[in-house]
Amino acid sequence: MREGYKTNYNDNTVYFISYARLPENIPAALFNGYVGLGLVINYETGIIEDNSCTLVTKEAKKFLNDLIIGYNIYENDGVEPLINEIKSRFHGASQKSLCAILRDGYKKFCKWKIENHIK
Repeated sequence: MREGYKTNYNDNTVYFISYARLPENIPAALFNGYVGLGLVINYETGIIEDNSCTLVTKEAKKFLNDLIIGYNIYENDGVEPLINEIKSRFHGASQKSLCAILRDGYKKFCKWKIENHIK
């Protein structure tokens, strides 16, 4: 951490972002054509501490925050249980894109752990 700079995240956190195309019939597709989902993961605990999402509506972002933040990828053996919860509870047109992005972000995290010799 830089001297005198306060951060919300400790040194054990990493950030991964992935993108997917959106169905053309939803408002967010008119702006970007894609959705992005970033994950702040504590690699020691496996807890997703924060996320960012390019969805347009505030409520969709807030709802996803409630599902994602605090989820532990180690205790739950990956992201499939979280994906199942999103499929069960988030019924927006971007659901499939979000699930694909979540899988991709998790794959990036796993690859990073191997490359950096993190257990």
